[in-house]
Amino acid sequence: MSGKVVLENISKWYGEGDTFVKAVDQVSLHVNKGEFIAIMGPSGSGKSTLLSIMGALLSPSEGRFLLDNQDVTKLTKNEMAQVRLEKIGFIFQSSNLVSFLSVRDQLLLVSKLAGKKEKEAKQKSDQLLERMGLFHRRNYYPEQLSGGEKQRVAIARAWMNDPELILADEPTASLDSKRGRDIVEMIAKEVKLRGKSAIMVTHDERVLDLCDRVWKIKDGQLSEHVTAHV
Repeated sequence: MSGKVVLENISKWYGEGDTFVKAVDQVSLHVNKGEFIAIMGPSGSGKSTLLSIMGALLSPSEGRFLLDNQDVTKLTKNEMAQVRLEKIGFIFQSSNLVSFLSVRDQLLLVSKLAGKKEKEAKQKSDQLLERMGLFHRRNYYPEQLSGGEKQRVAIARAWMNDPELILADEPTASLDSKRGRDIVEMIAKEVKLRGKSAIMVTHDERVLDLCDRVWKIKDGQLSEHVTAHV
């Protein structure tokens, strides 16, 4: 397999005997640069566990996860934390903004954690906010923003450290159909523009046409992908 993101025979299980549960079962997947894919599945299908493995939040029981040719499954917890900070951007179904930080400071916090220079970080944050149509909101706080604006801040924050992989977990769940589509369009556009990889877990079939490929997961197994552009 080749690609920016490669999963090779990934499995994750919990417990033993009567309590044994296989949450992810022999999943193999590759996502290339500039590719935006969706994973769909019912509750309990394994998609959250799979997303946690790809987010370097959880180690698989077996198999390999390669990100930018680095085998994440061989890293220590501290090394995995560094990968999350430097190579992975997260977008959640609720924007997960820090209530006491301004819009600009939400982004600058990410750079500060990564040890980036403050002047460069401010330039980067302002550029991202401009792209997201939020520069005029840079000194606002989360409570002053609409749901769609909060998600756009979350997208800008996800790109702050120029990650190789964007993981979006139900990014349209708290939005109406128009705002939800706008958010996914922004993700798709940035992925193509920057030549990065993105994986979105979603129940929202209305945005699947914006993805390059769609996979379905059931009982921890990925099915053959179906074409998104139908």
